[in-house]
Amino acid sequence: MRVCVLSRFKNPTVIQFTLFISVFYVVVFNIPFFRIVQTGIAKQGEVDPLFIATLPVFLILAFSFLFSLFSFKYLLKPFFICLTLLSSSVFFAALQYGVVFDYGMIENAVQTNSAEASTYINLSSVVNFLFTGLLPSYAICKLNIRYKPVIKELLYKFAFMLLMLVGIGVIGFFYYQNYVSFGRNNDELKRFIIPTYVLGSIVNYTNTNYLQTPLEYKQIGLDAVNVTKDTNKKPNLVVMVLGETARAMNYEYYGYDKPTNTYTKPYGLTAFMNTTSCGTATAVSVPCMFSKMTRKDYDAREAKAQDGVMDVLQHGGIQLLWLDNDSGCKGVCNRVPHLIVKLDSYPKLCNGHNCLDQVLLNELDKALAELKDQDSLLVLHIMGSHGPTYYLRYPEEHRTFTPDCQRSDIQNCSNEALMNNYDNTILYTDYILAQVVEKLIDQQERFDTGMIYVSDHGESLGEKGMYLHGAPYAIAPDEQTHVPMLTWFSDDFASENSLDMTCLRKKARVGGFSHDNIFDSLLGIMNIKTQVYDKKMDMFSGCRLAN
Repeated sequence: MRVCVLSRFKNPTVIQFTLFISVFYVVVFNIPFFRIVQTGIAKQGEVDPLFIATLPVFLILAFSFLFSLFSFKYLLKPFFICLTLLSSSVFFAALQYGVVFDYGMIENAVQTNSAEASTYINLSSVVNFLFTGLLPSYAICKLNIRYKPVIKELLYKFAFMLLMLVGIGVIGFFYYQNYVSFGRNNDELKRFIIPTYVLGSIVNYTNTNYLQTPLEYKQIGLDAVNVTKDTNKKPNLVVMVLGETARAMNYEYYGYDKPTNTYTKPYGLTAFMNTTSCGTATAVSVPCMFSKMTRKDYDAREAKAQDGVMDVLQHGGIQLLWLDNDSGCKGVCNRVPHLIVKLDSYPKLCNGHNCLDQVLLNELDKALAELKDQDSLLVLHIMGSHGPTYYLRYPEEHRTFTPDCQRSDIQNCSNEALMNNYDNTILYTDYILAQVVEKLIDQQERFDTGMIYVSDHGESLGEKGMYLHGAPYAIAPDEQTHVPMLTWFSDDFASENSLDMTCLRKKARVGGFSHDNIFDSLLGIMNIKTQVYDKKMDMFSGCRLAN
């Protein structure tokens, strides 16, 4: 009997293999799914235990049906090996960090460079990939699948798939209302089903970006004019610092109980309360905030096919430069002067995989020395608080909060160490901002100066079992969507541009702004008049005497 059972595992029929691998996917890869089920049960209170018992059965039946569509000779092994390797990686991210692989996360993964991707490799991820990815894939490769003659195989497959549908139908007959009710109350469930949700996201991303006919590119704001070009005594110079992965709740400005804004406090920055992001990942938030579209109507395909605010500013004669120490500008700076810092450009600040944000201060010095005497906007895209290797984002001399977490498998760190780690990145960013302000103060003989800082999205640090970012916006926690937004303007800038700072501070305390305001606010503060400008979306407009 034992020999017979072992023989079936080593030499299974196609149907046996399909059933085995379906069970494996449900029992192993869908542990994150059943965690969400457990949470849903706790929230809902009374749930029929028989209904809950049908969930793994339903998944096995559904996977068996779907997998049968790909279990053909010559296709079976390569397909399921690739699917298992992919599912192993998705499983680890979902299990350890609560990451959901929707369209935005696929887009983020595709645009991630090798240096950034390497930060996610650690002992835990390697061990997981070995035991849930490589070893099962090796086993699939070595299996001796028993195939029947083609016609007979098709008949057996058809009967097996029909049986699976009957099983699904029986469960649906008795528990349809339970599935609808439980699914409605726990909408995130479907996003954790591996591998179906990630495969759907990949298909959607591939279709949108590679199979559809590209949209015709549209220029906007060609009528842009700088209305104060010849009236102000000095040209304006604004530096926009685009943050990475900074969440508002860890800023002293927003009531945090640790001194994470020590460096900028002497400069009297204005903190805008309750600011929300356009997305929960850089690949979404950055192009969205610089586009004319709002979060609700944002479409990545359309955004790529039309001018953003950087282009409109350039149409209006503003001198522009984008300096990048992160993963690129996601297309925003493609048509304006830009520089991506090379990972070996500053040996004392770079290790070949990433650079500390101080490299941008060096690049800023060079840029300021070469600026013409005209209205200018410089963007510094910093690495900020990008995880999971938070400890690589600040130098030893800025290791203020200890003990910190000097590792990338952050789920294995204590909450105190992880929070100290992250807070060190926030404090180091604060140091960078203070240095930017100092450099702008030094430029006041040539320019009226100002600084705007906003982060692209926030970060989860274990709250609700979630880590990192990239959750679908509909279920994303505040930790991932509430971001800091700070401004600083010199007295001369406020005076020459009729900006009432008392009014602005009051407006900032009320808050309620978002990335949706960036497009028009940049046009407004740079005094650009154009038909695409919407005064109501300009967060500075109500405090400018000239408006």
